[in-house]
Amino acid sequence: MTFVWKASRIAMLAGFSALATLGAQAADISGAGATFPYPIYAKWADAYKKETGNGLNYQSIGSGGGIKQITARTVTFGATDKPMSGDDLKKNNLVQFPMVMGGIVPIVNLEGVKPGELVLDGATLAKIFQGEITSWDDEAIAKLNPDVKLPSEAIAVVHRSDGSGTTYNFTYFLGAVSPEWKDNVGVDASVEWPVGIGAKGNEGVAANVGQTANSIGYVEYAYALQNKMTYTDLLNKDGQKVAPDSASFAAAAEGADWSSQPGFGVILANQAGAKAWPITAATFILIPSDPKSPEDAAEALKFFAWAYKNGDAMADELHYIPMPDSVVSQVQSTWKDVKGSDGNPVYQATN
Repeated sequence: MTFVWKASRIAMLAGFSALATLGAQAADISGAGATFPYPIYAKWADAYKKETGNGLNYQSIGSGGGIKQITARTVTFGATDKPMSGDDLKKNNLVQFPMVMGGIVPIVNLEGVKPGELVLDGATLAKIFQGEITSWDDEAIAKLNPDVKLPSEAIAVVHRSDGSGTTYNFTYFLGAVSPEWKDNVGVDASVEWPVGIGAKGNEGVAANVGQTANSIGYVEYAYALQNKMTYTDLLNKDGQKVAPDSASFAAAAEGADWSSQPGFGVILANQAGAKAWPITAATFILIPSDPKSPEDAAEALKFFAWAYKNGDAMADELHYIPMPDSVVSQVQSTWKDVKGSDGNPVYQATN
């Protein structure tokens, strides 16, 4: 079985995203975790299967689930959008590295409003998700959108119900722009949401917003595009109105110092820059430095090496941002830390 990526399939999978297993075969590379990169992992896996005959069984269950499964060693690799700390990586004997970058976008279901017509700023977004702004014609929203016909309808908030790296990066942004959010709700992969209904995965949020009039949620940009969702523009840290696209995601990552954090765990949300999208994020792979099966770990690293080398155009098509070559070289130098029982690296990375 190969990966299939279709917008309709995302909506169909929304109710059981925790069971969304792609390309399931006994001999396939096994992984689990973040829903944020699901679209690009699906596209890469399909191409890799055609080229090599090797499949990928990736469970799109959320970053929290991915961390739990790789910590328990029930999969060959985990995936998370919330990077693990250096202490946690060391404690769990894990090697962490970024695979790709992308953007998180607010999505709305408002009659007559087209993608990019509505603009929000961070403070207003925080108040909506805190339940302080409850109607679409609220003065704060109207002031930002003088030319948009806003309904006098209650805002239906949709958020993630599972442990989510998308949520971590979204709440990181809200905490950076709203001290009230940081103090009262906090920044994490799972928070106590003041209002709204929960949905599993980016798939679930996209489906719920699509089915609920006057709603708002947040998803990775590829989900908004593939499901033809109405996304909003945002005001960034420099006070500039920006649209979500490859250029604004790349602008947010321009100044990233990937070597500054253990496991390359850089947070890209709320970066300075006139053209920077304010909720940009990287997504990370976790693989044990002491794998149960060195052969499986080697096969996984072969896939990631292939994706770094051959996957940039496919990432661009879905508006993800490939990792720079200089970062890929740094990443592959850490793969020597993934060792078999004989103490030798399981895979020799080459560019």
